[in-house]
Amino acid sequence: MSKILLVGGGGREDAVARKIVESGGELYAALKNENPSVLELSREHLIVNELDYSKITEFAVKNNIELAFIGPDPVLDTPLHEELTRNNILVASPSRSAAKLETSKSYMRDLLTKHNIPGNIFSRLFTNQSDLEAFLTSENREFAVKPVGLTGGKGVRVMGLHLRNSTEALAYAKEILSKDGQVMLEERITGEEFSLQVFTDGNKVAPTPLAQDFKRAYEHDEGPNTGGMGSITDSDGLLPFIPAKSYDFALSVMQKIASSMKDDGNPFKGIMYGQFMETADGPKVVEVNARFADPESLNILSLFRGDFVELLYSIAEGKLRTDFSFRQSASVLKYVVPKGYGTKPLPGTISIDLDSMSEDVLLYYAAVSGTKEKVQMSTSRSLAVVGMAPTIEEASAKVEENLKNIRGEYYLRHDIGSREMMAEKMRNFRKS
Repeated sequence: MSKILLVGGGGREDAVARKIVESGGELYAALKNENPSVLELSREHLIVNELDYSKITEFAVKNNIELAFIGPDPVLDTPLHEELTRNNILVASPSRSAAKLETSKSYMRDLLTKHNIPGNIFSRLFTNQSDLEAFLTSENREFAVKPVGLTGGKGVRVMGLHLRNSTEALAYAKEILSKDGQVMLEERITGEEFSLQVFTDGNKVAPTPLAQDFKRAYEHDEGPNTGGMGSITDSDGLLPFIPAKSYDFALSVMQKIASSMKDDGNPFKGIMYGQFMETADGPKVVEVNARFADPESLNILSLFRGDFVELLYSIAEGKLRTDFSFRQSASVLKYVVPKGYGTKPLPGTISIDLDSMSEDVLLYYAAVSGTKEKVQMSTSRSLAVVGMAPTIEEASAKVEENLKNIRGEYYLRHDIGSREMMAEKMRNFRKS
């Protein structure tokens, strides 16, 4: 039985933990919260600041860990990968250098430009205020204002969406510049976003089903950005409102990125996650990330069929296996969060009747502690409820039917995957 180290204690890591154990791995976890599901699955665990790579490495060496998987993006921006490797532990996640694909937006855009990878958009990095002011006051178009580093999905603000005009955009850009010493402006693009996650050994890539996530806190895609309120996938691995050729395009972009990083001497091994937008001019690259998406990975892992441990080994060893598949079901995920999430969260306690949950509904534990039947919320996302059914609308209804088994003061976006939402998306698709 392989000893596998999992770093992280959110919903994404709970889903990974279950696949590791299902595939016969012996789980060891390093996490900052007492996630009741991850702890129950683990042979040993370490409650630790997940950025404390020295303590995690010490824990791994002490327990004779053979392979490690790193979940959260901030941990990828530490020397943990390198320290584990130095101690002869395989890692199925990218090195710190390769993770720059996510931890540095300028690195990602420069990579696409250098290698002529399609789907790139105009972007510009600013490191001084005078250049920033001169540019924004001279331009008569809208931009997304982005910190260059990690933001947890909450740092990007878009003109015409979160920022009313160039004055507000300049003020926010200055705020980022004064804090980080740099700020990125990217042209604003509009359309339907979609996500493609791939497994890669630094050479080949193996795709997973397309997904779409919903970042805005409130129904009808209103309110502040969050880490993600939910996500959907369809039974054929595509999305009904995204052209099949756009899936092919996205997959070719992901393959080109992996090949380009290998050619640059900075190979990427792990899960690469591309976020794209279907625009009037075809699909464009919004961002590329260096780990499983959250929430979209929970849909994907719920549908995954195969030996997950062997897949992780094949990634780490540079011999990617593709002998896995995905259940031919649609899936809808809705995150249970504390009331006020996105502005002023008010965490409380949630009670769960696990025995009454439907067979086609899975519950993943995120930033919580307590027991599986009674969890204490934090100020972040609490429970991911995933329904699976032949159609997206039916999967959404399955989630709704099972909410009666989750009691307490919480908020959830009921509209994700609903009949009304999907009808609106299809109307827009037919018009385009």
